[in-house]
Amino acid sequence: MHVCALMAHKTLTISEEAYNALAREKQSNESFTEVILRMTSKKGKASSLLKVLEKMPANEELARNVESSMKRMRKAKMRRIAF
Repeated sequence: MHVCALMAHKTLTISEEAYNALAREKQSNESFTEVILRMTSKKGKASSLLKVLEKMPANEELARNVESSMKRMRKAKMRRIAF
């Protein structure tokens, strides 16, 4: 028995800067498709954000803004649940 799976392919046009950023994220055993899927999954988004933040120098203002945003999000979620 022979099974043939066809995958659709799309051509994307991206800037050189975007290509280089994607190539930096690519691991040696990964295709560009796998990189994109990893980075766009819910888990990948948080993971990618953490990687970017880890590379940045410490920034107290950014830390305060993130903390403030998280508090506002928690309050908003609690208000929605209360209804």
